[in-house]
Amino acid sequence: MVVEGESMLPTLVPRDFLVATKPRSLRRGALVVLTLPDHLDYDMVKRLVAVPGDEAGGRTLGSGECWVLGDHPDVSTDSRQFGAIPRDVISGIVRFRYWPPWRARWF
Repeated sequence: MVVEGESMLPTLVPRDFLVATKPRSLRRGALVVLTLPDHLDYDMVKRLVAVPGDEAGGRTLGSGECWVLGDHPDVSTDSRQFGAIPRDVISGIVRFRYWPPWRARWF
């Protein structure tokens, strides 16, 4: 996928090209790819900051709920606006940035 917005600055910048794989398990701190039900044509990359049982958004997350945030909160649309997300909207985990070459790295 290609990064288009600035919500993940400085970790990701527009035009970064990423490789994501289907998630088997989720860990706090991972960069995840998600698609919200009301925006099926738009994938987002956010940082997973809370998993079921964690406190987030003023409550304890239930089974199958996650909380995601952008690294640049001033411009990020994330769980602070849309709340906890169902685990099944997470379609991938970012593993590698391959473009531009001088920014290549594993996550």
